[in-house]
Amino acid sequence: MTTKDDELLGLLRLNAREPVASLARKLGLSRTTVQDRLKRLEESGTIAGYAVKLGTENRASGLSAMISLGAEPKKQMDVSRAVSRIPQVETLYAVSGKFDYVALVRAGTAEEIDRLIDQMTQLPGVIDVETSVILSTKLDRR
Repeated sequence: MTTKDDELLGLLRLNAREPVASLARKLGLSRTTVQDRLKRLEESGTIAGYAVKLGTENRASGLSAMISLGAEPKKQMDVSRAVSRIPQVETLYAVSGKFDYVALVRAGTAEEIDRLIDQMTQLPGVIDVETSVILSTKLDRR
């Protein structure tokens, strides 16, 4: 990673859809050089993908919750894979402490969150579940 790579990543964090020509101008590099850097960063896994960040209005429609999961020690990978296959799971974190994983989920209704909790509770290897429904977002720097 070079300083220019860091600058490029910073620009992409602000706007991942910014045209390569514009990125090149801002970095003082040629368009081809920026394309080569992007390709290298993607191939190395530094850039794992590009995603859509929903606006506040779209995020407000529905509920989000953090579902903490405790797993049997020898079943942790199985639990992780099973949870990852649930479409409403936006992010899955491996964490330290009382729980092994925390899943950030999004659903349309409280009933759907309840069904997700029931579904996760029934996964083989899950031994403990605790849920916190997100009431509001005070800060999001992602």
